[in-house]
Amino acid sequence: MAHIPVVGFVSLGCPKALVDTERIVTELRARGYRIGKSYHDADVVIVNTCGFVNAAVEESIAAITEALAENGRVIVCGCLGGRHEADGSNFILNRLPKVLGVTGPDSVDDVIAMVETHLPRPHDPWDELVPNCGVRLTPKHYAYLKISEGCNHHCTYCVIPNLRGRQLSRPIGDIIREAENLKEAGVKELLVISQDTGAYGIDMKYRMGFVGGRPVKTRLLELSEELGKLGLWTRLHYVYPYPSVDDIVPLMAEGKILPYLDVPFQHAHPRVLKAMKRPASMEKNLERIAAWRAICPDLTIRSTFIAGFPGETEEEFEYLLDFLREAKLDRVGCFAYSPVDGAPANDLPGALPDEVREERRNRFMEVQAEISAEKCRAKIGTVQDVIIDEYDDEAGLAIGRTKADSPDIDGKCYVETLTEYKPGDIIKVRITQSEEYDLVGTPEDEMKAK
Repeated sequence: MAHIPVVGFVSLGCPKALVDTERIVTELRARGYRIGKSYHDADVVIVNTCGFVNAAVEESIAAITEALAENGRVIVCGCLGGRHEADGSNFILNRLPKVLGVTGPDSVDDVIAMVETHLPRPHDPWDELVPNCGVRLTPKHYAYLKISEGCNHHCTYCVIPNLRGRQLSRPIGDIIREAENLKEAGVKELLVISQDTGAYGIDMKYRMGFVGGRPVKTRLLELSEELGKLGLWTRLHYVYPYPSVDDIVPLMAEGKILPYLDVPFQHAHPRVLKAMKRPASMEKNLERIAAWRAICPDLTIRSTFIAGFPGETEEEFEYLLDFLREAKLDRVGCFAYSPVDGAPANDLPGALPDEVREERRNRFMEVQAEISAEKCRAKIGTVQDVIIDEYDDEAGLAIGRTKADSPDIDGKCYVETLTEYKPGDIIKVRITQSEEYDLVGTPEDEMKAK
């Protein structure tokens, strides 16, 4: 029997990079390639890199180096693959010239062409080799749905626009067809992602697209309405606090999409936000948050922040902590500022020592830990919808998430039960205990049976 060529994968970075990997895997499977599980059973290895911060750059370089050592035949793609030096030469090729080829993010066709150059395709594609929803790397019950590529902003700490280019929104009809295929494949939760979800369609001037033959505007409001018709958990990530978001929150109150907003505020002090060149930096965010919660009291708001940005004074950091105490956000992450090669923030005056940045990050998370614990305690005695991710036989625990929790980044709900729930099951759970970020409960029907 002829050898079927095998391609191995290392996928680093954010969910947007994972979606790119899924698209590459889908196309390779359609062309008859097998996907390997280790360096040693692969004929060639693809490393999808991240270049967002220096730590990610180092991780990507280490991953490529390891793949070269273990396999020897490596193709590089992703954000770091698209990075160039001042003289125009490729960042990766300068450091690791033994790789077979390098390309940037959102470049499926280029990656496939490189694979076929170094590992000829086995035969013509057969449609049945790949499901309609494509090949996915997430568990079967949830999937990332990328609605646009690139970003039009120029935040001073970020190099993503240089790596991924300007915003390019997908046609709304294509997105809905993909969502329908995912539902047909058994997906119960859609995680909507992009670099700037709230700006979906702005590059297309919100022109009319078509969904099932109906004209529908290419805009986040209409996209959310269409996704809400599918009856899935739909969760919005990377939504800047534009005024247009006010129109989305009523859909959450009506139960059409999940009452969850991932809003990357990054800071609260006006001067720091201006130095960061953040979009919507002049919005009155405390008033906006209060207005959102008035419309949808169950709304969960998650966010990320940067502590120790160049020039940040102690007073400005305390301003940020006061914002945190007043906003009482539900889910929060914080990074100590990390210089990224090529980011304009590197040239700003007032760079802070590593120990100051880390100390501020720790103080920030101490404040947030108290807020998160208080939020979790408030849910004791309530009944929450929980989507199950896994069942632990030995512990007699189903492990899942409430509507307030996105996979990998938020809390979990530990459900004490002997019922062997399957991933994707959605059950009602009465919360009996809480921890700093997690909840414990029992299925409501079992509580009633006692």
